Amino acid sequence: MLAETICSAASAAGLGIAAVTAYRKRFLTATRIAAYSLVPVGLVLTGVVEWVAGIAFKPSVWLGFGVLGLSWLLFMTTRAVERRSGTTRAERKAARAAGRNEAVAPAASAPSLGAGGTAGPAAAAKPQTQPKPKKKQEAAAPGDDFSDIEAILKKHGI
Repeated sequence: MLAETICSAASAAGLGIAAVTAYRKRFLTATRIAAYSLVPVGLVLTGVVEWVAGIAFKPSVWLGFGVLGLSWLLFMTTRAVERRSGTTRAERKAARAAGRNEAVAPAASAPSLGAGGTAGPAAAAKPQTQPKPKKKQEAAAPGDDFSDIEAILKKHGI
């Protein structure tokens, strides 16, 4: 009941200000003030004010907001822990590395040149030591990219 009285008084004051503004020949501003001052009365008549007052003073509603806040906090905590765990981070690194290797042409042609030059017993011994050069080739692939780009730019005088 008190909220409805306060809203009605605020609307009456706003309409009074709108009337004074209209008297000063500022009709556009007066219309805008009148529109704003009618909002509280509209909220009272639709029952929104009573609904908000009912929500604000019920402990069960505040308990519900607390539960929602707790669920949000738990959700954000699990996301933070998931991001810091080694498994998902390693998976993301592996995905990034796979994406880079597929897009780089010099890294794709390097293994085919190295494997084609060996024959016989030397080729049988090489697969045992091959993982180390692959890692070096993967690390060198971005460097090769930039050296190719630098060579092209130098060729064109840039």
